[in-house]
Amino acid sequence: MTAASVGALDDQLKSATGWQTPPKDVLKVLHAPQLPYVWTAPGGAHLLLADPVLYPPLAELAAPMHKLAGIRLNPLLNDHHGRHGGTCPRLVQVENGATTRLDLPEETEIFAVKWTADGQRFALTVRHSDRIGLWVGSVAGDVVEIEGLALNPLLGSAVSWLPDQNRLLVRRIPARGPAPEPSAIPAGPEIMEGAGASSRSTYEARNLLETAHDDALFEYYATSELAIVDPATGQVEVISAPALYTKAKFSPSGEYLLVKRLVGPWSHEVAWWRFANEIEVWNNQGEFAAPIASLPVADAVPAHGVPIGPRSVAWRSTAPHTLFWVEALDGGNPVAEVPHRDRLMRLEAPFTAEPEVIFKAEHRIQPQRCGWGADGGTLMLTQRERIRRWRYVWLLDVDNGTSRLWFDLDEDDRYGSPGFPMFRTLPNGRQVLRQQRDAVYFSGSGATDEGDRPFLDLRHLVTGETERLFRCAPDRYEYVVAFAGGKDRVVLRSESAVDVPNYHLATFSQPIEAAEGEATRALTRQPITQFEDPTPQLRAIEKRIVRYERNDGVPLSFHLYLPPGYQEGTPLPTVLYAYPMEYSGAATAGQVSGSTQRFMRLYGASHLYFLLQGYAVLDQTAMPILGDPETAYDTFIPQLVADAEAAVAKAVKIGVADPERIGVIGHSHGGLMVADLLAHTDLFRAGIARSGSYNKTNQPFGFQAERRPLFEARDVYVQLSPTFFADQINDPVLLIHGNDDSNPGTPPFQSQVFYEAVRGAGGTTRLVLLPFEDHGYRARESVEHVLWEQFRWFDQYVRGS
Repeated sequence: MTAASVGALDDQLKSATGWQTPPKDVLKVLHAPQLPYVWTAPGGAHLLLADPVLYPPLAELAAPMHKLAGIRLNPLLNDHHGRHGGTCPRLVQVENGATTRLDLPEETEIFAVKWTADGQRFALTVRHSDRIGLWVGSVAGDVVEIEGLALNPLLGSAVSWLPDQNRLLVRRIPARGPAPEPSAIPAGPEIMEGAGASSRSTYEARNLLETAHDDALFEYYATSELAIVDPATGQVEVISAPALYTKAKFSPSGEYLLVKRLVGPWSHEVAWWRFANEIEVWNNQGEFAAPIASLPVADAVPAHGVPIGPRSVAWRSTAPHTLFWVEALDGGNPVAEVPHRDRLMRLEAPFTAEPEVIFKAEHRIQPQRCGWGADGGTLMLTQRERIRRWRYVWLLDVDNGTSRLWFDLDEDDRYGSPGFPMFRTLPNGRQVLRQQRDAVYFSGSGATDEGDRPFLDLRHLVTGETERLFRCAPDRYEYVVAFAGGKDRVVLRSESAVDVPNYHLATFSQPIEAAEGEATRALTRQPITQFEDPTPQLRAIEKRIVRYERNDGVPLSFHLYLPPGYQEGTPLPTVLYAYPMEYSGAATAGQVSGSTQRFMRLYGASHLYFLLQGYAVLDQTAMPILGDPETAYDTFIPQLVADAEAAVAKAVKIGVADPERIGVIGHSHGGLMVADLLAHTDLFRAGIARSGSYNKTNQPFGFQAERRPLFEARDVYVQLSPTFFADQINDPVLLIHGNDDSNPGTPPFQSQVFYEAVRGAGGTTRLVLLPFEDHGYRARESVEHVLWEQFRWFDQYVRGS
């Protein structure tokens, strides 16, 4: 690029203030049809498909929105702002691939699908132009709308099947008048006050209530009433008074209803999920039966801690009506020195006795990683040790009080990961671990040095030994989606670098001899779907996994993407994309993630679009930060620099990257990485930092994995913050930020102040604030413009350098 052309491009950049679009070849890929969403029926006999709705017009994001208690609310739909689903719903029979179109109005979008336990019927949460509605259908292809019903999904899922699998429990909008209007004159000043409590997390505090009018709006829009819907008759029976319900779940027997509802006054310091709440049991007619807990507003939770009192209250799946929950024994404080952090509690109907302590856990219990066994009182319970980043999976028998450690693992060790248990649905809709006699099915990504090879294992409950039933071949990427009736048939999702993802019905047959770690059962398959490639032009892109070492011997890797028509040995302008991650040790830091056999698709303002402009791309570039979790960020900058130096050196050594034409891109924490690398190295000719945080002293109670408050690690907070080193940034940096970013650590002012610091220090910089956009960019105009900005910036300062 000549000096004259660089100058002309610079003038173009300065004058471009309207919405811009990238080249036509990029637009063609960006707006190509997408592969469908897929919901699999229990039993695996049917799939329900719908086409994603992406990139709404900016006018939609600019429509009226309320920020209430951590929610961005669309007042027209009484739902989350900017939410979209899928269109053109259809059913696919797994046995023969036959497809049936569902007759819903053209303008509607499916948000969620709730199948009955037998997989024969489904309830659809559907977006209409003025409400969120409910449709019910069957695998025969018939669908019917429940008339006169507007759902309220604002505080969680609004639809569930009753244990009889014939009726539905819904949260619906009650009869109400117009939304509250703001007072012309505020009732008083805005006041916030700290009561001198111990330090606590403030990280999650965004889009909070601020005024009395906000309080009134939150109560208006979040209020719902519980009702039972009979799809056979269309009858809707209201069983509760209006309230702010966040949970309503029938017991497996159907005799009781567990209810959780928020109670005021509404806090202006935390989001709704930390508001005061009442947890109660009702009978199945909606009448109060017993109190379970009355929990205060959780506004003093320690950083990285949990609220005190019962949490994750839920029914036992294998008992008619027994409640279990977890309680902290350390005051919710993860640094408190105690012999046990959590305890598991039980309460049987009629819920009037004192709760029983079933188990005391040395480490924090993770309820989302627990599961009930199919037989007896077996409960798989997972604990997490915060310091070591270690997980312990226990087997409890809650009926006889026994417990034992089943297995444990380093949560960062992808190569050694056992995967996650699979579940099956009972006739009453409850889920239990999927077992074959005394073994549980586990599926996992199967990470290796050569990339992911997903697997299906049987892990024995008694011995802990595993049997590998399925492992993806090295030249494909396949994984088990669901079982399809019985233990020998599964639905597989199968793809490769050149084959579009499709679904197959696979059948396990006779045992086969296999090397260690390989499948021990033969597999036959037949296709279910026949999706076509929407972007064949991307198949000419080459992908490789490249491994190398840091200067201290830490193993690293990146995914190398080469543009169509690449001539081997030709150095190219190169884009490095990364996101720093924290690890306890070197052994897991360099483990490869992902697979070169994934079918390539591009979404949003992806950095991979640079491939269509003739750049090489280093993706998933390992940027590990190693050390004790309490102090790892003490060496963040030198480790980050060493990571980047190793990646650049390797890309140059293999003849792919031109060392004088490398740019770096990152988003969020990756945006911080970009700014820090520009401030502390000369490796890159330019950088693009998106939606980042550049002054960590504005997050005084921790960020990412940094657990110490600012007051205990001032030097660390400052050293990580490139705003304090803006005078050292000698290479051009493009800053992009959503002007309505709700991510707690990355408000737009972070980019604005950093821009002023770089510009004021004489650096070359450009700030692009995207109106109405959040932490990620969604509107068609925004996505197209960001792609244009990125191409222009690197074409001028990287390719043109």
